[in-house]
Amino acid sequence: MDAQQQEILDIFTRTKALLRGHFVLRSGLHSGHYFQCAQVCQHMDAVTRLAELLVAKVKGVPGTSFTTVLAPAMGGLVIGQEVARQAGVRYLFAEKENNVLVLRRGFRFAPGERVLIVEDVVTRGGRVVECINIIRSLGAIPVAVAMLVDRSAGTSRFDIPAVSLLELSFPTYAADALPPELAALPVEKPGS
Repeated sequence: MDAQQQEILDIFTRTKALLRGHFVLRSGLHSGHYFQCAQVCQHMDAVTRLAELLVAKVKGVPGTSFTTVLAPAMGGLVIGQEVARQAGVRYLFAEKENNVLVLRRGFRFAPGERVLIVEDVVTRGGRVVECINIIRSLGAIPVAVAMLVDRSAGTSRFDIPAVSLLELSFPTYAADALPPELAALPVEKPGS
């Protein structure tokens, strides 16, 4: 782990955003670890620093210039807004309606508008894929995905470039395949 990754992990640890226990993830899988990025978002110095690192990482990827940031609610809201603020671009968010992400509140894209998707934690990438589909269905161009934590350690793939500040892979389990030590702990569903 390089110094920058250690700094990021230290931020998550200091803000108590990296939890240990028995958790049900948004994906329905179970894990002994959980990233509760809402804990980080209480600390604006941490949000500012993480966004600064994320913007720099996106700028290092050719062809990823963007004029708008789209973040899925709830997890991507705070970091998405800070990335947009630091990049000096427009910010929108998608939210659930009938359990599907949609643009509401009069948000629209111009044809050909270049959009960066910003997410807090990606395990399987479902919300990112929903955002990509929203952007394309409205005639805009999804240029990249920027995430704080890639929980899949790079196995979640998208058809556009993706960057993360931290790649970690903690084991996940189906509900009917829990190891005994995890099954013995009370289940928490902290929310995403």
